[in-house]
Amino acid sequence: MLIRRAPRLTDAEVTDQAIYLNRRALLTAVAAGAATLALGGAYGWARAAAGPPPGRPLRALPNPRWSTTEAANRFEDATTYNNFYEFGVDKDDPARLGHLLHPRPWTVQVDGLVHKPARFDVDDLMKLAPLEERIYPLRCVEAWSMVIPWIGYPLAALLKRVEPLGSAKFVAFTTLLDPEQFPAQKRQLLGFSGLDWPYAEGLRLDEALHPLTLLTFGMYGQVLPNQNGAPVRVVIPWKYGFKSAKSIVRISLVREQPKTAWNVAAPQEYGFYANVNPDVDHPRWSQATERRLGEFRRRKTVPFNGFAGDVASLYKGMDLRRDY
Repeated sequence: MLIRRAPRLTDAEVTDQAIYLNRRALLTAVAAGAATLALGGAYGWARAAAGPPPGRPLRALPNPRWSTTEAANRFEDATTYNNFYEFGVDKDDPARLGHLLHPRPWTVQVDGLVHKPARFDVDDLMKLAPLEERIYPLRCVEAWSMVIPWIGYPLAALLKRVEPLGSAKFVAFTTLLDPEQFPAQKRQLLGFSGLDWPYAEGLRLDEALHPLTLLTFGMYGQVLPNQNGAPVRVVIPWKYGFKSAKSIVRISLVREQPKTAWNVAAPQEYGFYANVNPDVDHPRWSQATERRLGEFRRRKTVPFNGFAGDVASLYKGMDLRRDY
């Protein structure tokens, strides 16, 4: 398959990783110790003094159109406090066990209701469209959030390449199934009947084609660390974090709404749409406020994670309390 290469970038056109690693150091140095202890008590964990070492650089053009103006979290925050249940239920499991994942060689099958199904090597997939850097807030369903500079390009660029059929209404994502690399796939989790492996997620086709939806290969100026979904994931910034499937091996266009991992395991808690909505509480906690990792005080949660002006029209006429 012919792959169109993205334009070469000059050093002047990219953001240096050091900006992110030190971005908040001056403002947070005094409060960092107290905030870390407070958060450690609140969440029952202790962050390591140093995060994982920097990985292979990945350059991208900044895209201010789709970026927040908020300061990014520290690299150490974003890489040592994660939900990635294939590694385990504790927030430090992904960083502790991430070395088990082998992100090369890696291919992604794109199939289903398309004119041109194809299998892409991940390194070729990275060259399919120009890489952009976008600074998104990512909010999880446990009342905490982070702001992360992601690197990727609109998922729409890939979907348009395979030419969806008119009958395609949804996009289904499938994560790697390999218990040797993902040890938690060997057992059931969290008292449910168990997540159905492989991890599955999905979007409506119009959501997947929205320019905010990012096919993601990197963060903080480097390739994705294993614990953050290497080598390729999606990021949908107006939805809760569990919608952003990691370590993807298959993308399928389908007619019917796909079954998704958490919606199957606990439908009363995790809906298919999972739009950030401060007026819809999780059954076990309020989602009206959130704690930004690295901060002590809680802040109000905003509808669609602050992207209402861009995505609210996708849900016109829907009851977002029912379709949560």
